[in-house]
Amino acid sequence: MDRIERRGRLATRPNPDTATDYLIVLEAKMTPSPPLGDTNVLVRYVPDRMILDPGCMDAYVSALETDTWEVLEEVAVAIRDDLLNEVVPRWVQVAVSAPGEWAGVDHHLVVVEDRQPRWDNQALLARVPSAGY
Repeated sequence: MDRIERRGRLATRPNPDTATDYLIVLEAKMTPSPPLGDTNVLVRYVPDRMILDPGCMDAYVSALETDTWEVLEEVAVAIRDDLLNEVVPRWVQVAVSAPGEWAGVDHHLVVVEDRQPRWDNQALLARVPSAGY
């Protein structure tokens, strides 16, 4: 599936409170094609004007599963880029993890983040639990 079609599965709606920084957390499981196995996806973001409709995650993850991914890093970066394009959050963190038997390790975790220029809310981010590292 191409990137535009995949991103089209990310349904958004207006943020009910654009004046307040708050954290949204979504989790999903995906089973991409080999060589990757079962993968956990954790998305955390501080919305700006739009929020994700949580109900879209099944369709979005299904779209991710149709692509061929060689490494978890590709999955994490693709999800981050899709969210930056469709939701335009103030801050976003994507963590993907999988048992690492296929890679010769016990566990494989990739965490990527991004934020809007000049956005900074250290008090909020200090309360965000680690993404497993």
